[in-house]
Amino acid sequence: MPVLYARIPEDRVGALIGPGGRTKRAIAEATGASVELDAEDGEVTVSGPDTDPGGALKARDIVLAIGRGFSPERAMRLLKEDTYLGIIDIKLTTGHREKAALRRIRARVIGTSGRARSRIEELSGCSMSVYGSTVALIGQEEQLERATRAVELLLRGSEHAAVFHFLSRLRRDAAVDEALAPDDAAADGR
Repeated sequence: MPVLYARIPEDRVGALIGPGGRTKRAIAEATGASVELDAEDGEVTVSGPDTDPGGALKARDIVLAIGRGFSPERAMRLLKEDTYLGIIDIKLTTGHREKAALRRIRARVIGTSGRARSRIEELSGCSMSVYGSTVALIGQEEQLERATRAVELLLRGSEHAAVFHFLSRLRRDAAVDEALAPDDAAADGR
């Protein structure tokens, strides 16, 4: 039986449990994994059946996503096939460790009234959460690549307009590539 461990911040324990334990039960039912939580220190143990270790991995990713500030509903997006969780540590990317600098950099990523975050979500297709010193992203591989590059550009001081233009171009290029790609059925000779 695969056993995985995670630790979430104490202030996110309630979100993981949910009203009457609903969220924790929903994760267990959707993934087939057992989720045990030590509410004192936020340590989570996820165990799954030997027949489906993927369920335990999905459950752990959902737990980590909730711990990184996603609502349980948004974190459940990880149940979809080919959807992944990415976490960017702002301190490692920028090298800034002072609280004032960290607040300023987080504010750049979030933007006024959350507009920068919303625009990145819209243009990349990812869900995004800024919590503590991390930026967490949920999306498909291509979406994660685009959103990660955009967040890293913002963290390094690029102007918002330049980053949004860059994301728009990437999205447009991906749409063109998809439209030009031969249909799978035609490629198989059907």
